Amino acid sequence: MEAQTDVQTYIERGKQALAQGQGREAAIAYAHAAQIEPNNPDIHLGLAEANLALGSYGVVYMACQKVKELQSGGGAASHMAQALLYLLDRRYDRSLQEVDSAIEQDPSNGYAHALRAYLLRLNGQDYDAQLARARAARLSYGGTFENCFPPVEPVTRRALGVTPTEPVAGTLNSAPDATMPRIEREPVPAWSRPNAMHRQTVRTRFWLSQNPRFVTMLLVGINVAVYLITAILSVTVGSGLGQLGSIDPNVLINAGAQVNILVSQGEFWRIFTAMFLHLNLLHIGVNMLSLFFIGPAVEVLFGKWRYLLIYLLSGIIGGIVSFFLMGPDFVAVGASGAIFGVFGALGVFFIVNRRAMGGYGSAALSNWIFWLGLNLVIGFSNASSIGIVDHLGGLVAGMILAAILMPRARRL
Repeated sequence: MEAQTDVQTYIERGKQALAQGQGREAAIAYAHAAQIEPNNPDIHLGLAEANLALGSYGVVYMACQKVKELQSGGGAASHMAQALLYLLDRRYDRSLQEVDSAIEQDPSNGYAHALRAYLLRLNGQDYDAQLARARAARLSYGGTFENCFPPVEPVTRRALGVTPTEPVAGTLNSAPDATMPRIEREPVPAWSRPNAMHRQTVRTRFWLSQNPRFVTMLLVGINVAVYLITAILSVTVGSGLGQLGSIDPNVLINAGAQVNILVSQGEFWRIFTAMFLHLNLLHIGVNMLSLFFIGPAVEVLFGKWRYLLIYLLSGIIGGIVSFFLMGPDFVAVGASGAIFGVFGALGVFFIVNRRAMGGYGSAALSNWIFWLGLNLVIGFSNASSIGIVDHLGGLVAGMILAAILMPRARRL
């Protein structure tokens, strides 16, 4: 009974902190509650709401997934979690529908009405937004929910190269009472190349934000395409494909495999190109499957460009380590060093944010340590056939790069 009282105290403290726009205090309160009752969906929803205010969108994503897992049969918390996920994807209409469903089940949730006001303003429905904001304030005893939702920077006609009369794209400040003009489009002259380029840049960024797996799928596609090309070359100009679709060694060397003796003679580019070559179907299958499961999380948590930089630099550094520590006859291909770097970056995120992630932060970190240990054991037990030095080099490089490149908003 005492533990249950403590949990409710922390939950109420978290709600009050959010109503006052104090995201960090709310995150601390919900984290304490999660330590006592780790399987309470309302607590994990509170962690998601608090971390949304802090700008830690990766934690929001994981907390919402936990809520949906704990409340798989549906419920107010599950609808709110899905609403936040849609918000992260900028699918505002779908997010609003989920919020409305949550309010139907729990009409006394002040935060839900505040989120509804935010979404209505995004859609230009100012009058309804004011009503929702008033309900949120009444239900939270005067709370304003300031700084609880992501700010959207203003885009004006001046930014688009036309007469600056009024904003054309709605802006949401962190304050809930920010004026929200209706979103509309302004035609830009086709002959104006700078304006066309600006519009294309905006569209590209929006499209990328709507496709969280884009970089991962691009990397997988490149690796698979290179494997298919080398397979064709093995059939046409080499000795043919071997067992499990093995690529002809001469084809791999000519395509850019890392051969240390050639690297020492000035062919440094081989350290880079070797990352995109694979020995056989099993080799590329295991690597691409690992990247498919691990990559999207790091892509979301660190952002696309940081993620790509971690991937490429980890692979290069792993190759450099192999060059200096292995003999001149050492030959290597594969994306394992880069993938281990991505895996290391994910571990650093868990380490840095384990407390803010609440009860499942330690579980996520323990799971990461288990898989790291398992991979290292397999690597050392097959040291003759697996470039363990490259793996370790990529892993350490990824962890160091993650610590350097982690967005400040992801640090709690």
